[in-house]
Amino acid sequence: MTSQSTLEERFGKCPYATAQSLISGKWAVLILLYLEDGPIRFNELLRRMPKMTHATLSVQLKSLEEYGLVQRVQYEAIPPKVEYSLTEIGKKFHPVIAAMEAWGNEYIAQMNGGNDI
Repeated sequence: MTSQSTLEERFGKCPYATAQSLISGKWAVLILLYLEDGPIRFNELLRRMPKMTHATLSVQLKSLEEYGLVQRVQYEAIPPKVEYSLTEIGKKFHPVIAAMEAWGNEYIAQMNGGNDI
């Protein structure tokens, strides 16, 4: 694999390109974060997302579902009830989110005149 290969060509072969592709959506990381607490309904997830449209959340969830990180469960009820939750491999993303939080906090502290990194 050359350095000139595309992200699509590296998907499934290079761990970095694969991970980047899986979480490339603007809201993917926040969706995975909010789903860590357990199953959540679509509208509740939408309320938690800053300035996200219904259509955008739908597309992002479908993408994460196709990648196997999120599962969708539809219950036969009136009105229909749909919940989203993390799959087993989606749950394994937690240490990455925790590391991103730690790094983000350090970066914010530096930007606000705190300690140098």
